[in-house]
Amino acid sequence: MTTIIPAIDIIDGKCVRLTQGDYSRSREYGNPLDMAMAFEDAGCRRLHLVDLDGAKASHIINYRVLENIATHTGLVIDFGGGVKSDEDLHIAFDSGAAMVTGGSIAVKQPDVMLRWLATHGSDRIILGADARDGKIATNGWHESSDRDVIDFIEEYTGKGITQTICTDIACDGTLQGPSVELYRKILERCPGLQLIASGGIGSMADMEKLGEAGITQAIAGKAIYEGKITLKEIEQLNLQN
Repeated sequence: MTTIIPAIDIIDGKCVRLTQGDYSRSREYGNPLDMAMAFEDAGCRRLHLVDLDGAKASHIINYRVLENIATHTGLVIDFGGGVKSDEDLHIAFDSGAAMVTGGSIAVKQPDVMLRWLATHGSDRIILGADARDGKIATNGWHESSDRDVIDFIEEYTGKGITQTICTDIACDGTLQGPSVELYRKILERCPGLQLIASGGIGSMADMEKLGEAGITQAIAGKAIYEGKITLKEIEQLNLQN
């Protein structure tokens, strides 16, 4: 059974969702703390929180939102967006993040990413692997690279990474289904990896497809906010897990 990790993306302190990473195609969904508390009430234990302002600016901006959610809920928060320095990492952990996702820094400063991994451990440092057309994208998805996403993930698993969040940008926010075949290929190459699927989930049927592909955790955002997956369905799924 695949567990849903609800997502909250932040711009200007507000909960938003983008379509295919396009900041000009955003929609606001209210107060982040209210959403986080609703997810906790539905039995969720983990939250995926992304500072979209931070991702664009290359440093953490919305850490107060992280702090507020961490203070008022018991959710285990994995945080990403703008974590590009030791200072950013300390701010994230000090503000209540249990885990931090390194995406752009893993591409551009692998020595720093590996130092964080050695210092904090694979249970607290997650690899972020965001892909467009099979190639890694960075800096809030504004920059593309020629790095193959599967090669990139395999390289980091060989260096101690055990958790990876992989988002197919073309699917993200579309509600048209996740990149199941991409995830199958990743797991074939990295069989011991805790792969967290992200992007495109639009229904509980999509969750079943991910489960059949061997994915145990998946991030859902827009599907929840648009009512394609209800909090009641999440609650029922959590009771089964």
